[in-house]
Amino acid sequence: MPLTRKEAINTANVLSEALPYIQRFAGKTAVIKYGGNAMIDEKLKNSFARDIVMMKLIGINPIVVHGGGPQIGDLLEKLSIESHFVNGMRVTDTKTMDVVEMVLGGMVNKDIVGLINNNGGKAIGMTGKDGQLLGARKLKVKHKTPEMEAAEIIDIGHVGEVEHVNVDVLDMLVNSDFIPVIAPIGVGKDGASYNINADLVAGKVAEVLKAEKLILLTNIAGLMDKEDNVLTGLSTEQVDELIADGTIYGGMLPKIDCALSAVKSGVTSAHIIDGRVEHSCLLEIFTDEGVGTLITNQLPEV
Repeated sequence: MPLTRKEAINTANVLSEALPYIQRFAGKTAVIKYGGNAMIDEKLKNSFARDIVMMKLIGINPIVVHGGGPQIGDLLEKLSIESHFVNGMRVTDTKTMDVVEMVLGGMVNKDIVGLINNNGGKAIGMTGKDGQLLGARKLKVKHKTPEMEAAEIIDIGHVGEVEHVNVDVLDMLVNSDFIPVIAPIGVGKDGASYNINADLVAGKVAEVLKAEKLILLTNIAGLMDKEDNVLTGLSTEQVDELIADGTIYGGMLPKIDCALSAVKSGVTSAHIIDGRVEHSCLLEIFTDEGVGTLITNQLPEV
């Protein structure tokens, strides 16, 4: 159905509003952590893929890092492998790690690559083991209850943290027509595989590349104040104050810590956005209003 005159004018206005942002971010790198509802809902999956392809076409270099916790849980259940969690992290023995690699490095990664390619992009899927992209070390988890005098160190198996990122691999892809799609599996010095939190991987990749943007897709509207209003533009100092006064707490803290660390380490801005909204990446980058929370130490220029 053809657009009405009003709809056509609105479309032109949106494109015109996006122009200064396109000019500002052309040639820059954006690291996007893809997860939550945006990975499950078919309409949202396609809108995300189109966003990534458009970003590349207009000169931004997107790098996608994806999660896959629910998909891992589903396959473990089908295989009758019981899941255990410590401080919200999955205990990952050798058998579970095999499933993690199968799901993240295979099924989920290739699904995202296919979506991007079907929408006209040139995506390449990889894990952190490819080209030794993500060097990892075992994550030491401390657990303490009020009855304990000192915290105990719990071994949760093949769960890791990023030790280093091979920038050469990313530079080769970013400076080409290809879009890297990274599964958050790292490799230790002993050759062992490690499951790493996708937010942390995205943050570290953004840091080493000094990316223009780190974008974390979530299932909430953004960072909320105590009256449940979305906080839009924040400095790192303001975020630190919100953590100190208890406005930011619980499950949001790891994501916020990831965003804060990235901005404090040279990433221009971090965005915590609502992945339940169609085309949320484009709306956040190319419109004045956005669809989430922006954290930066630089005042906007447009």
